[in-house]
Amino acid sequence: MAHELTSTPPTAALASPCDSSVGWWRDAVIYQVYVRSFADSDGDGIGDLRGARERLAHVAGLGADAVWLTPFYASPQADGGYDVADYRAVDPVFGDLADADDLVRAAHALGLRVIVDIVPNHTSARHPWFEAALAGVGRDRYVFRPGRGPGGAEPPNDWESVFGGPAWTRVEDGTWYLHLFAPEQPDLNWKNAQVRAEFDSVLRFWLDLGVDGFRIDVAHGMVKAEGLPDIGHGQQAKLIGTQRLPFFDQDGVHEIHRHWRRLLESYGPDRIGVAEAWAPTPERLALYVRPDELHQAFNFQFLNCAWDAAALRSVVEESLRATASVGAPTTWVLSNHDVVRHTTRYGAGDPVTGLRRARAAALLMLALPGSVYVYQGEELGLPEVTDLPDELRQDPAFLRGDGQDGLRDGCRVPLPWSAEGPSYGFGPAGAWLPQPPEWAGLSVAAQTGDPASTLELYRAALRVRRDHPALGAGEAVEWLDAPEGVLAFRRRAEAGGVLVALNTTDADVTVELPVTGAPLLTSEPGAGATADLPRAARQDGHGTGTGVAADPPGPRAAEPSARGLRDNGGSGTLGLVLPSPAGEFDPDAPGAGPGAGSTPGVLVPAESCVWWAI
Repeated sequence: MAHELTSTPPTAALASPCDSSVGWWRDAVIYQVYVRSFADSDGDGIGDLRGARERLAHVAGLGADAVWLTPFYASPQADGGYDVADYRAVDPVFGDLADADDLVRAAHALGLRVIVDIVPNHTSARHPWFEAALAGVGRDRYVFRPGRGPGGAEPPNDWESVFGGPAWTRVEDGTWYLHLFAPEQPDLNWKNAQVRAEFDSVLRFWLDLGVDGFRIDVAHGMVKAEGLPDIGHGQQAKLIGTQRLPFFDQDGVHEIHRHWRRLLESYGPDRIGVAEAWAPTPERLALYVRPDELHQAFNFQFLNCAWDAAALRSVVEESLRATASVGAPTTWVLSNHDVVRHTTRYGAGDPVTGLRRARAAALLMLALPGSVYVYQGEELGLPEVTDLPDELRQDPAFLRGDGQDGLRDGCRVPLPWSAEGPSYGFGPAGAWLPQPPEWAGLSVAAQTGDPASTLELYRAALRVRRDHPALGAGEAVEWLDAPEGVLAFRRRAEAGGVLVALNTTDADVTVELPVTGAPLLTSEPGAGATADLPRAARQDGHGTGTGVAADPPGPRAAEPSARGLRDNGGSGTLGLVLPSPAGEFDPDAPGAGPGAGSTPGVLVPAESCVWWAI
């Protein structure tokens, strides 16, 4: 169908608080939509753009500033759409170009910016360019090489595919082509001027449609070391992100990103590029976000960090130091479509422990300076689905050895929106991957209005983060002394500060505070607020069971729970300061100290996080 592709400038359509200033991304909350698993509008069991558009109100209501969509381009779907056959067309399984245009407009009307995936390291093997290359036309657009050994029967070097097996496939004339991922994803040759010009054109096509930026898949790829040298040993997928490899994180990629930065800025200051870049150190990662390169890079060191206070502090410090050195914001992310959901990673086999730690980690992440990425379903506390039947899995690494674990399907199971229906509201029929029956109780409908739910915790946290001047914005944290296993830091702003305490231990801990204040939020389910909130952190004049105000349909005031009021033997009260009996604190008084009832302190329950207004 004919469709006129015009777009309203995002700055005119958006209603987000960050509209008025350049650099909206510096402390934004960006919600990742894995399109195939977000919402299905036509009953084929696969999520699509129309379904995503119809559910955007959930993202806006959650408190996100932008939405990032995984690839929806024309593709044989050998790797979930990351094998692109036509970068300017929408795959029919996801809709058509009109649906993409409608989604961008709808998002802007809700105050959401739109970031789309771009896949520049490789195309689909069914891209017209590669089909021509197999026929001997335009082969220089890809990486073809003669083989080694008698008759060229061995691959050109020892590189391995990230998905397992050799990174080379032989074609009929005896030459080999490079594919760092599946054989259906041949690598492009970025020395070729046609490749560079083509991607300029593709970026402009989507910018003209109105998108606000690009998440660049494998932004550390594209450029390979001269001579394509051997690595010297196997299991190379395990080396990604731990050391520089001749096919990843080569210095030449930065010239590409500098060029793209100039292209983005030609559309105004609000269009951004986000690097999916695996680098061995925070310092190497920071190179991707220098002032003339991309705007953000995913912080995989934080995602991969263990549930350990010292390790978390080290990653936070290193990340902030590295990005500050180039004047860029840090990003924080706990889950995405390629890794085991953090609810399961943190649980070590215990789903109750995993959810408790995941809730606490979310509050830690949302309190840090910089931008935050939320993967669809983490706001519901969804666990990884680990028991999918082998015959239903679609991760290309599942059938190959020595690469990724091949189990990425477990974090891609379609979302539950309601407690009923063949796919719990995902669509009018079933889903492309089966959802566990217990997900009915984790659905958006089931959690909405429940003050102890993870969904209401995220809604509350994002609201406070948006309203409180000391959360999200800024570039640094002020670490405070805390017991072993506890992180405590202060964030300052002219209109008021915030103290954050994360307890990674399995025992309740009382943390001394340098000042008194009012509780804002705790990850502990059912812990009630017992003090007034600062005006900046209130919206309806009431507290919720999570200790923060909520707009309808969320809960209104809730009475403090027994756990919220307990004094743990006199050592502290959850979210509350315990002043001295006389209202003053004399540090030299006999018995002064934790547990004596005279030292200001906050009770931080086991494996939880507390926000405190100061």
